Amino acid sequence: MLRKIFGIIKRLCAWFLVLSVLLVIIYRFVPVPFTPLMAARAIENIGNDKELEFSHDWVCIDEISPNLQKAVIASEDANFLNHYGFDFSAMKKAYQNNARGKRIKGGSTISQQTAKNVFLWQGRSYIRKAFEAYFTVLIELFWPKERIMEVYLNSIEMGNNVYGAQAAAHHWYQNTAADLTKLQAAGIAAILPNPRKFKAKNSSGFIERRKGRIMKRMNYVKLDYLEQ
Repeated sequence: MLRKIFGIIKRLCAWFLVLSVLLVIIYRFVPVPFTPLMAARAIENIGNDKELEFSHDWVCIDEISPNLQKAVIASEDANFLNHYGFDFSAMKKAYQNNARGKRIKGGSTISQQTAKNVFLWQGRSYIRKAFEAYFTVLIELFWPKERIMEVYLNSIEMGNNVYGAQAAAHHWYQNTAADLTKLQAAGIAAILPNPRKFKAKNSSGFIERRKGRIMKRMNYVKLDYLEQ
């Protein structure tokens, strides 16, 4: 009986490995049409008897302003272009800050956030974190940094029922992702810790201060993949 159970588990694991690698390879070339978070938000709206609103327009990386690419690196993951999916120094700082009772920080890289948003459910369980690490390794292995950035900026939540750079540019600034100014890009990046609570336009003092810090850091971000 135990041998049979272990055999089933072994086959399930093998199938998971094959299918997960295949999906990552497919998404290396194909736009991500929908994410688990988008599905969860839709179900949440239906459950709360709210109108099912949804804004998501995929655009290629060439149609996303370098300002926004620099802004999210400056605000979310300063070492994005140099690490292999995990920034252990940032994780250590986050752990120390959380241990002191300061504002909770996750220390997740853009690669980790991409893995979570595209392939997994939301939450803070150790199981989900383990899957997140697994998919982070896969996308770092099969995708170049430019593709990780492209998927990230097309998939993450950037407002209430607003997903991706193009939808966010239109929602917040009646602009396109390609034409976002430095200030506008910093505004979108500034709200990413909680895009359903904060506003990129007509922002609170807290977000305005974040915008200023992000704009300063943007001056030091170089997008190596644009120079190749």
